[in-house]
Amino acid sequence: MLNRCLLTVCISVAGLASAQQPVALITQAPAGKWAVVMHGGAGVIERSSMTPERDLAYRAGMDAAIHAAAKVLDANGTAVNAVEAGLQVLEDNPLFNAGKGAVFTADGRNELDAAIMDGKTMKAGTVAGVTRTKNPISLAKAVMEKSQFVMLSGSGADQFAASVGLAQVDPSYFFTEARWESLVRQLKEEGRPIPPRPAGAPPAPEKPIAQLEGPDAHRWGTTGIVVRDRAGNIAAGTTTGGTQAKRFGRIGDSPIIGAGTYASNQSCGVSATGIGEYFIRLTVARTICALVEYKGMRLQAAIDEVIGGQLTAMKGDGGAIAMTPNGQIAWGFNTPGMFRARLVEGGAVQMGIYKDEP
Repeated sequence: MLNRCLLTVCISVAGLASAQQPVALITQAPAGKWAVVMHGGAGVIERSSMTPERDLAYRAGMDAAIHAAAKVLDANGTAVNAVEAGLQVLEDNPLFNAGKGAVFTADGRNELDAAIMDGKTMKAGTVAGVTRTKNPISLAKAVMEKSQFVMLSGSGADQFAASVGLAQVDPSYFFTEARWESLVRQLKEEGRPIPPRPAGAPPAPEKPIAQLEGPDAHRWGTTGIVVRDRAGNIAAGTTTGGTQAKRFGRIGDSPIIGAGTYASNQSCGVSATGIGEYFIRLTVARTICALVEYKGMRLQAAIDEVIGGQLTAMKGDGGAIAMTPNGQIAWGFNTPGMFRARLVEGGAVQMGIYKDEP
């Protein structure tokens, strides 16, 4: 059965050294107030494989991201702009499988995907296989707002990013030693060839760095945010480094509208995380919203049906976060953990990582 939420923890804006305290879980935002719900990926994320320092660092990273979105909303910014602001923070944080923390393909590359959708206009922008754009979520937003397209891929997407003034970086910018060593471990276990260390990467350490969490914590993690602004508009965004050791230009669900990302003011906004092939087959994000729109289901019940029912029955792993225009907030996952947080205007951050948390 799907993990349901009863209690949670509060992290202060300062984050790193603050005490945690239980707070009542808010599952619906009052009318006229903004709200944010986010995830930092789902997977084999367990207390036994996480040091207290690492745990705190992840919580601080989520806290920084959700407050970046909140800052936009406090200034009466739009849901779309808040999604971008929050996900930029996660893309710049090497702890998460997005942007700077992206996993590697089997060829030793970082190939980044992102999507954003505006529930008010139903416009969307997505990118896949990006290698040079510092913040793929900003590129997805530019595709939505500054082009006639919905999806761009590969070098063409990076060229478009440069043409609209988005920051470009050498591919080595995305290199992190932790993700590289994780790739090498997996390829060795599977008996697959190990690619050369990427050009521009720093020299290899004299001995491998300590493995800081379980080996499957980020193999197919994703980051995402869903926002409702004060005007009642919904937006959703997702950004990811994809699946570790992927081959052949594989693309997952994150940049596919209706699979890993979806937003409509007529139903809800969703960002998903997990093994993308299952989310594509089930059109997870759109199905959750369809259950709300056409069957009148409560949002939590819709997530339970799709993640705890359909996805689990298909033996797919992952989770989702979601929000409706009337302020219902929900999440669900069928993995040992999912980095997750929510914040309603005037309230405190409610956060969890492990399955025994709310």
